[in-house]
Amino acid sequence: MSVIWKGIFPAVTTKFNDQDEIDYAAFDKNIEAQLEAGVKGIVIGGTLGEASVLTDAEKIDLLKHTVKVVNKRAFVILNIAEQTTKAALLCAKNAGEYGADGLMMLPPLRYKADDAETVAYFAAVATSTRLPIMIYNNPVDYKIEVTLDMFAELAQYENIQAVKESTRDVSNVTRMINRFGDRFKIMTGVDPLALESIFMGADGWIAGLVDAFPRETVAIFNLAKQGRHQEALDIYRWFLPVLELDIHPKLVQYIKLAEAATGLGTENVRKPRLPLVGAEREQVLAVINKALATRPQLPEGSWGA
Repeated sequence: MSVIWKGIFPAVTTKFNDQDEIDYAAFDKNIEAQLEAGVKGIVIGGTLGEASVLTDAEKIDLLKHTVKVVNKRAFVILNIAEQTTKAALLCAKNAGEYGADGLMMLPPLRYKADDAETVAYFAAVATSTRLPIMIYNNPVDYKIEVTLDMFAELAQYENIQAVKESTRDVSNVTRMINRFGDRFKIMTGVDPLALESIFMGADGWIAGLVDAFPRETVAIFNLAKQGRHQEALDIYRWFLPVLELDIHPKLVQYIKLAEAATGLGTENVRKPRLPLVGAEREQVLAVINKALATRPQLPEGSWGA
């Protein structure tokens, strides 16, 4: 199955039970809510998915389970966040073997690779698999920027098809389009810059707070693409204080708290992360509760599978 890089792709959280095992019942409930809202893809094993604390076996089990639950109702994208090319190649191999439709790829972790090393890393995986690949460009959090010149080198690999644009420079959407036209699909990856990026021409949105508010996220995207800009903007302005939870170091805890508040998840995280407590928890919960108290009525036809 080829991936159509358009629409909302939730970066879903990995749910854990009180025994620190993957909570598939809670995971499935959230996935069904996403699909009902009309998302087009599911991204697993990303930052929000707590990839760094999942074992390889857990990643495979999570992929196999997600593929079965989604059952081709959306694309299933597995994130590759590895320290070595060898490990990335194995992850890509497992993704192909166990049913992923595509890959999202970070540059190498921990070692700050230079431009040539980063391009070689992506190229090695691209030539090893037939799966479509989306490059995750997030120099703010991961310290390596995939520049336009690097994308020019990567353009020779047909299965490198998209970018998760998380540079936090909205102008980069226009720079990519001006240089490459439609060669790379652009998926905005920063929640508080999403509507601005969509207005600039982004094809889709790899979203975080969609995990707690799937209908509203889909509605914003659909309305913007339908040219109903004011309606999209009205919802987005209501949503922005919540969307800003996506750009905090504790985004996993913040978004899981939002999921719990909307009945779509739990607050359980895997150590060394700890659930929020005290004043910090109350401050985040106040933002979420205010949004819930003023939740807008969505225009008819703005969401849904």
